Amino acid sequence: MIEIDTEKENKAIAQEYKELLRISYQTLSATDKKLIRKAFDVAVDAHKEQRRKSGEAYIFHPIAVAKIVASEIGLGATAIAAALLHDVVEDTPITVEDIERLFNPKVAQLVEGLTKISMVQKDLNASMQAENFRKMILTLNDDVRVILIKLADRLHNMQTMESMVEYKQTKIASETLYIYAPLAHRLGLYNIKTKLEDLGLKYTEPTVYNDIVSKIRETKEEQDAYIKDISDVLKKSLDAENIDYIIKGRPKSIYSIRRKMRAQNVSFDEVYDKFALRIVYKSDQHDEKFVAWKIYSIVTDHYRPSPSRLRDWISSPKSTGYEALHITVMGPKGRWVEVQVRSERMDEIAEKGYAAHYKYKNGATEESGLDVWLNLLREALENQETNAVDFVEDFKMNLYSKEIFVFTPKGEIKSLPKGATSLDFAFSIHSEIGIKTRGTRVNGRLVPLNHELKSGDQVEVITSANQKPTVNWLEYVTTARAKTKIKNVLNENTKKIAEEGKELLTRKLKHLKITINEQVINELVNFFKLKTSLDLFYRVGIGAIENQQLKDYAAQKSNTFINFFKNKIKRNKDTADEDIHKQVISSNYDMLVFGTEHDKLDYKLSPCCNPIPGDDVFGFVTINEGIKVHKKDCPNAIGMQSNYAYRIMSAKWIDSSQEEFKAIINITGMDVLGLTNQLTKVISNNMSVNIQSISLSTDAGLFHGQVAVIVQNNTILKKMINAIKKIDGVDKVTREYRT
Repeated sequence: MIEIDTEKENKAIAQEYKELLRISYQTLSATDKKLIRKAFDVAVDAHKEQRRKSGEAYIFHPIAVAKIVASEIGLGATAIAAALLHDVVEDTPITVEDIERLFNPKVAQLVEGLTKISMVQKDLNASMQAENFRKMILTLNDDVRVILIKLADRLHNMQTMESMVEYKQTKIASETLYIYAPLAHRLGLYNIKTKLEDLGLKYTEPTVYNDIVSKIRETKEEQDAYIKDISDVLKKSLDAENIDYIIKGRPKSIYSIRRKMRAQNVSFDEVYDKFALRIVYKSDQHDEKFVAWKIYSIVTDHYRPSPSRLRDWISSPKSTGYEALHITVMGPKGRWVEVQVRSERMDEIAEKGYAAHYKYKNGATEESGLDVWLNLLREALENQETNAVDFVEDFKMNLYSKEIFVFTPKGEIKSLPKGATSLDFAFSIHSEIGIKTRGTRVNGRLVPLNHELKSGDQVEVITSANQKPTVNWLEYVTTARAKTKIKNVLNENTKKIAEEGKELLTRKLKHLKITINEQVINELVNFFKLKTSLDLFYRVGIGAIENQQLKDYAAQKSNTFINFFKNKIKRNKDTADEDIHKQVISSNYDMLVFGTEHDKLDYKLSPCCNPIPGDDVFGFVTINEGIKVHKKDCPNAIGMQSNYAYRIMSAKWIDSSQEEFKAIINITGMDVLGLTNQLTKVISNNMSVNIQSISLSTDAGLFHGQVAVIVQNNTILKKMINAIKKIDGVDKVTREYRT
């Protein structure tokens, strides 16, 4: 047993408390310090018997969360006190009523919100985790600080996950990438978002993460020198203009480098803008814009800008409150470099988000600043009737979307997510206008309802009192708000038609001498291959199910006895064939094994990522299709591990020498004479590989090829890809994943 030096530990706890007060972003009054001290004392006493998995005293965790809340998120004394107390109701005998009595209703409300998030009961009809997220998101209606403290809690948990078992690390990291990082982004907490993303990658794709980290270290010296070269050039001109500024070099996050490598199918070395330069200048608010464009002029005097990559978020700030000027310029050695220009005020808002926002609003308090932020997020919370997974998906869709800015006919500016349509615009003005939309004009021209808007468009909505949404409208919109409103109207109409359909079906079946009951309804649902009784009644109501089809059902029902024996004979034959097939597989081929006991279970390989032996994989227990096997870096993996962690099974290949698998390879290069001949020769002659299909084309000197091959495992595939890369003229070889 490890002996604990209590005196040393108490000194460390006292030191952490002093540090908490020292680093607070807000100016703390004597009353504030008294409140924090009291919360600290209560938390220390409540958690005195508890230890974390790492062995350290539990109190270090709430103090660390409070430090993040105080310095990185920048909240005041109320939130700092709530952060110190955030686990006491869940883990100790202290109640919310005790906290209200000891402190005040606001601290108690925040602690209660945080406790509600932690103590979630499983919903039988939805993913437990999605339900957890839904309840967490809905606390935004009470006080946004609950979510901000929860983000701090999640960040500290991510920073201290080493002692956890691997499957828990993967689950927590997947949740973090799936919902917490996007939330931090939406609340303007870019530093926290970046830390959460990098730590999420560290535990979901550790090999990739470590590889990028080591490569960043290798190139750090060269990058520092490169940034210094640019800084030295700009400093002379900025000093000559008497601008008060600092220049910082900022490497891109590990996660964003990984995302770029994946999106563009490039290696680490091929990612050009791996770092950015940030110029932060001093200015009063009145001159901020003028100074920013002055700096823009200086930067572009020295380095050629890319016009398509200029981002002016000073004239039109992001809905998160973010303001800055981003310029991408061609730096020395032909490399693109992003230069971010911000005033000190803008820099604080970018770092602290919500907290800095109200600091710069004249006379605003922490409480009144909340309203601004709640209004930004309320839209996604309007409909609480959808199932938890859909709710979280819709909400998430609104978190990360890039923005466009469009104008109303009167010249008012509206912010919409990139990809929004003219029908989305109608719903953004008001749901009643959206529902009654008959047509839309963009820049004076009549356009379809699914017309994708661009920044600067002026949009006019034409309405009609008789207009109603149709099912097609769901394909015309991209925003969660519009989808929710359309679904609500459609559901109301569907229920109304279904009620009429049920009465009609009862009468029709009566003519066929069949009495409607639960068994008959279930038989009809299966007969018409539908999902629910509502689908059945609705189809009868709109006339999609004809009398003859009901007669066919009645005839089949009378022959059920005969059919039962026919099906039984057929089923027995199919089962016998299946058993023979299984025996062949188990005797001749290798199997995947699942779980810690290495169980041999039936499974299917998922078509979304086409795993082959040698790939890192996991099993996912589906509702209707048994176990489906996915690659660990499958595009759908994060969502599954986050929403359905309890349905994930560890899996690994025990051998991979017998069964064969399909892989699709894309090849690009220059159209060199004899390239096609070389390619087919390398694939077929030198490897244990069969070509299933091959498609080659050339266009203006550029060569494109797609080859579907049958291989036994990942090692053979990698050897083949490396051999293709060596062919003269080949530029890039990538394996295709279906999404």
